[in-house]
Parts: sequence; C-alpha cells; structure tokens
Amino acid sequence: MLGSSPMDLHLFLVVLGIFVLLLIASLLQPAAQRLNFPFTVLLAAAGVVLGVIVMVVPDKESAGIAGDFLHAIENLDITSEAVFFLFLPALIFESAMSINVRHLMKDIKPILMLAIIGLLISTFAVGFAMEAISGVGFVACLLLGAIVSATDPVAVVAIFKDLGAPKRLTILVEGESLFNDATAIVLFIILAAVMVAGADASAGNAAVDFIKVFFGGIAVGLIAARTMAWIIGTMRNMPLVEITLTVVLAYLSFLIAEHYLHVSGVMAVVTAGLVMGSYGRTKISPATWHALHETWEQLGFWANSLIFFLVGILVPNVLKDFTGEQAIWLVVLIVVAFAARSIVLFGILPAMIRAKLSAPVSGAFRTIMFWGGLRGAVSLALALVIFETEGVDQDVKNFIIVLVTCFVLFTLFINATTIRFVMAMFGLDKLSPADVAVRDRVMSLSLSRIRDEIHAVAEAQQVAPKLAGEIAENYTKRLAVLERQVSNTAELSAGDRVKIGLGILVNREREIFLKRFSDGVASDDITRALLANADTLEDGMKAAGVDGYEEAVTQKLGFGFGFRVAMYLQRKFGLTSALQSQLAERFEVLIATQTALRQLREITSKNMECLLGEDAARHLKDIVDQRAQDTDRALDALKLQYPEYFEAVQRYQIGRVAVRLEDLDYRRMLSEQLISPDVYANLSQELDFRAEEFEKVPELDLGLNPEEMVAKVPFFVGLDQASIRQIVALLRPRLVLPDEKIITKGEAGDAMYFVSTGALEVDIGDSPILLGSGDFFGEMALVHDAPRSADVKALSYCRILRLSVREFRTLIGSQPDLKETIERVAAERLTGK
Repeated sequence: MLGSSPMDLHLFLVVLGIFVLLLIASLLQPAAQRLNFPFTVLLAAAGVVLGVIVMVVPDKESAGIAGDFLHAIENLDITSEAVFFLFLPALIFESAMSINVRHLMKDIKPILMLAIIGLLISTFAVGFAMEAISGVGFVACLLLGAIVSATDPVAVVAIFKDLGAPKRLTILVEGESLFNDATAIVLFIILAAVMVAGADASAGNAAVDFIKVFFGGIAVGLIAARTMAWIIGTMRNMPLVEITLTVVLAYLSFLIAEHYLHVSGVMAVVTAGLVMGSYGRTKISPATWHALHETWEQLGFWANSLIFFLVGILVPNVLKDFTGEQAIWLVVLIVVAFAARSIVLFGILPAMIRAKLSAPVSGAFRTIMFWGGLRGAVSLALALVIFETEGVDQDVKNFIIVLVTCFVLFTLFINATTIRFVMAMFGLDKLSPADVAVRDRVMSLSLSRIRDEIHAVAEAQQVAPKLAGEIAENYTKRLAVLERQVSNTAELSAGDRVKIGLGILVNREREIFLKRFSDGVASDDITRALLANADTLEDGMKAAGVDGYEEAVTQKLGFGFGFRVAMYLQRKFGLTSALQSQLAERFEVLIATQTALRQLREITSKNMECLLGEDAARHLKDIVDQRAQDTDRALDALKLQYPEYFEAVQRYQIGRVAVRLEDLDYRRMLSEQLISPDVYANLSQELDFRAEEFEKVPELDLGLNPEEMVAKVPFFVGLDQASIRQIVALLRPRLVLPDEKIITKGEAGDAMYFVSTGALEVDIGDSPILLGSGDFFGEMALVHDAPRSADVKALSYCRILRLSVREFRTLIGSQPDLKETIERVAAERLTGK
C-alpha cells in the first residue's frame, strides 16, 4: 500500500506516467507500420496531443486513473540531465554497436567533414543570420546554430530499414549523426562557457579545448571498451552477466568522461559502441550475441519512445506564447540551416571527391542526406541546458528553446514524413537489378519445390487430395506469372552472375568462421583474423569483380605488414615472440580457410547451378578450386617446416571440438529429462577440468636456436666444442619466407649464409642451382671482394645462419680448415666445376 507522503505520491505518478507512455508507444508501433508512417513522428504527434489535453483539462482530480495519468504527465518534468544521462547513452551505444566499423572507416573522411566542418559552417551561418535579424547577442546565436546543427537519424534510419535502403547510405547518415552530435556538444560547451562565465573566446583556446574534449572522449571509450571486452571474455556462456556489462559500459564510459575527466561523453559512448560491435563480437559468447542485440534494441525502443513522447508533450507549453516575430525568425533559421547544409553536401563534398579525398557519393545519396538531416534528442537536451542554466537572460532562454523546439518539429513533421517520397524519386526504395534477379530466381525455385511437395504434405496431414490439388494449382499459377515476369526482365551478364555468386560465398565463409568460433574450435584472435580476411575478399570482389577477389586471395596468402615487422624484429634484435605469434596465427588461419573451402566447394556444386546457371557455377567452382590449391600449398610449406607444431594444433582443435560435443550431449540429455540437474552440474564440473587441457594454444618453436642449427649443418661436423661455441657466437639465425629473395645480383656482398633447413634456388640463367640443408652461399662476393653474381631466393620456409663480412674474416682467420674449404668451393663455383 502506498503511503500518503508527497514523495510517495510523486514516485507513484512518475511510474504511472512512464509505463502508460510505454503502453501507448507499444500500441502506436503496429499502427505506424499499418499506416506506413514514421514511428518516431507518430510518437511526437501523440505527445503534442497529450500536451494539449493536459493544458485544456482543468479538473484532473475527478477523472480517476485517466486524471492521475494526465496529472503524472503534467508533473513528468523533462530535464537536460534526464536526456543526457538516462536516454542519450542508450541511444548512442545501440546505434554505434550496430554500425559496421569497416564500412564506417571507408567513408570516415566525408563523415568527419560533415560532422566537423559541416557543423561549423552551419553554426556560423546560423549565428550571423540570426544576429542580423533578431538583435540577440552573437554568442547566443552561435549557440543556437550549434544546437540545431546536431542531427538525429533515428526516424530516417528506421525508414531506411523498412525500405531496404543501400547500406552505404545508412552508414553515411548514421555515422555523420554519431560524430556530429559529439562535435555539437563540444562546441556547445565552449560557447556556453563564453556566454555564461565570460571565458576566453580566442580561436586558439577554443581549438585546443575542442581537440582535448573530442579526442579525450575517444580515448576514454577505447580504454573502457577494451577493458570491458577483456572482462567479458573471461566469463564465457554467462549471457546475463555479459549483457549487463555492456549496459554498464555504455553508462559508465559516459559518466566517467563527462563528470570526472571533463571530456566528451558522447564520443566515449560512440567509441565504446563501435569497439564492442567489432572487437567485442569475438569476445562475447556466440550464443549471447543475438540476445545482446535484442536487449539493446529493446533499450533503444524504450528510450526513443519516451524521449519523442516527452518532446511532443513539451511543445504546447513552449509554444503557447509563440509570436509572429518568432515565426519570421523560424523561417530564416530553417532557410539558413538548410542552405548551409546544401553548401556542404553539394559544394564541399564534391570538391573532396574531385580531389580524391573521398570515395564518390552520388547525387541521389547527397540529396537524401540533405533532406534526412533530422533533429531530435540532442538538440532538445542542449536547449534545455540553456533553459535551466542560471545567469542566462530569460529572453535568450526563450529565444533558444522556442526556435529549437520548432526546428525539431519541422524536421520531424516535414522532412521525416516526406523522405520516403524523396527516396522513391531516385529509386532508392527498390532492389538493384542483380538483387531482383536473385530474388526472382529464389522465389521460382521455392514455388516449384513447394508445388511438388504439397501432395506429400497433404497426405501426411490427411488432407483431401482435392484441396491439395487446389493449393498446388495456385502455386503453378504464381510460378507461371513469375516466369513471364522473369522473361521480360533484362538478363544478367555472366560477370554479374559470378559476382553475385562470389558475394554469396564470402557471406557463407564468414558464417563458417563464426560457427568455428561458436563451436570453440577457433579463438577470438583467430576469428578476428579470419573475418578480416573475408572482409578483404568482399572489398576486392565489390571493387573489381573476379579480378579483385583473386587479388585479395593472393594478398591474404602473402605476408603482410605485421609479418614484415616481426621479421625485422627477429633479424635486427633477435626478438622472436612476434614472429612466433605471426606464424602460429598463419597456421590456424590456413587450417580454418582450408576447412571452409571444402564446405564452399560443396555449396558451389549443390546450389550455385540452380541459382545462377551452369556457366556461372562452373566458373565459381574453378575459382574456389584454385584458391583451395593455393591455400594447400601455403599450408604444406608450413607443415614441412614445422610438422610437430601442425600435429599439436590439430590435437588442440579436435580436443576443443570433443569438449564442445560432450557438453552438447549432456545438455541434450538434460533437456530430455534423462539426467537430473544435479547430475548435469556434476558432469559439467568434470568437463570444465578436462577442458582446461585445451584452453591454451600450443606454443610454436621457431627452431632458431643457434647451437641446434649449427649442429644440423654438415659443414661444421667434426669441429671441437670450443670451435662450435666460437662459430655460434659469430652466426645470426634467420627464418626466410617462401619466395623471399636473400641475395640480389649486382649488390655488394655483406654476408654469407649457411642453410640449416629448407630449400633455395640460385638463379644463374637457364639451369638454376638448388641448395638444401648443409649448403652455404654468398661466399664468393666475400672471398673475391666482388658484387653478387646471382640471385638467391627461398623455395620454402628456410632456417639459415648469417655470417657478416666482419665475422667472416674473424672466422676464417681462426679456422684455417674452414677457410680452405670455403675458398675451394668458391673457386669451383667461379670456374663452373
């Protein structure tokens, strides 16, 4: 039973108001879908209606629960703190986590230009125009410009999802909004400090403050997200804990950044969301990932529903004294704000594209971005901050709150409701010809299969054959209509069909890698590397079709920048840990790729012909077969050099699979009531102990121990231990990669080499010379003080010992027998014997 104290009554009204608003929002969602109307706009409209009802109903006490609800709405104060600290972190984190970071980074230049340069242009354009027409102070007008320049894509992105708009367009709009909001808030803080406290307004100080606050927020979000991802990674298969920690991350990163470090909380949450959506994908348990997204969608729905309701409820009270002069100001504000945005999108962005500073953005995309720049929660919250701040003139408060509220309403009720028609003008609400062709082909296959199976289903369900025949006839008619439609559609080219097939295979490959992670076969680090490889293949395919795909395959089978750095560290400083990690990762990546390609071969053989035609399927099979051969060769080269490690990795992987299968079997028996929960708990506990054996990836021994390498070179056999120790001190071990050139013809000789293991080729013309374990090379340039006479490259992974020219002279000076042998071999090679 509730008490009668004012605090109890206030809490009761707050709870009543919030949950009735959520009830109304839940009922409006299906109505918005049925009416084909933006949900957020419908929420704001409903809020306006509620606000009007609250104002015009005088006696709320006698209206029962409805009166209590209206009284709750009347006292449900919306404050800037509520928007910033309660709603904003949830909205921003949910949006950032759903963005593909790789796609975002491709367009990061135009996004940052719009979010920073575009916002500054809009802010100053509005500031100058509003000062000229209103007579309000310049700083206050700049504040207004910063506030109305903060975009909110919630409504338009929802429309994009409904219409299946191009993904890149969604990334551009949503990415701009995330960074734009942060920029607007940072600029707002600087300008508000100038207006309220008379702070130093120099451009230099403002720029320094902006950089500190903006990038400080990024640093906070990055550190917080990586730390939280590490914590989550230690709590596998604990969905409630994992999801809770992401909620903690969103709010704590915002609070720590804003309250304690005085940097951008928005940028902290944006960064945390982006990191958790990419890096965190392989830290969070696969079974939890789907539930995590559903949870954040739910939180986003609640936050959006309440905030747009509250925006609408606020409108009648704010605009009750709206004047004709304010209407003129509003018209000027709308014209100037949209004019500034058009200058950025149709002037500066094309200039960036011509200067090769940005990937091309079509005129259709720029038009949608122009009209889709809606305003919402952030603009309203910033206006409320000014309205609640002491020391600000009341006329300035009214000036900002009225114009911001009207501007937000204009973008919601005009832009959001018409964006669908603007997209239709450019055909962006339709599937591409390639997607239409795939859709029609898939539908044709599905209708044909269902028509053929309907009689068997009817017989199993004991349905009369006549009824089954009627349903089958309906499918036959639909199939005939579809086939006529397909016959009237332009045929896809062979290249388009193959490109579509490659896209399907890349997506399937990505799912295979995630399944390996889900099954516990691959670690999070290896899964990230595999997904990055799949992303590279997709980029190459989209950019240049088959050629781009094959070039990406070659690139990923090669040795990248990280590998080169690891090689440099080993050769220059003798540090081997980075090279060990790179080779171990290459082993697991190649094994996983080899497994995935076997599955892709099966998919190509079974599904591609019926979907894309015989010629395209054959071409795809050839591409997959060639890639499989290249992958096999790369893996075989590693296996030949490190056979023991290959076996250890296989044992590690099959052990993890066995543990996973055992766990699934126990879960099945529990679900079928074959064992009790107590028995299952005991079995799981024992399984956890056995699983520890396969938790740690085997450690790779590079085999670069100088003593062991010298022992494998027959050239040094027979030397006493003192001589061996002297030689070991002079030689430097080195791992050489396949196809790596060790010596280049014509260059000055600075060292000779002894082969411990591996195979190399000396290019002397038509008949190259093969070198193997125990051979040495490079001595001729040192003995005769002449340039290199041939190229030498590795045919496989090789372990060699390098003897520099200075150490060479030391060695032959102290070992006459070695000197004689080296000089004899050099003379024989010089004369061709």
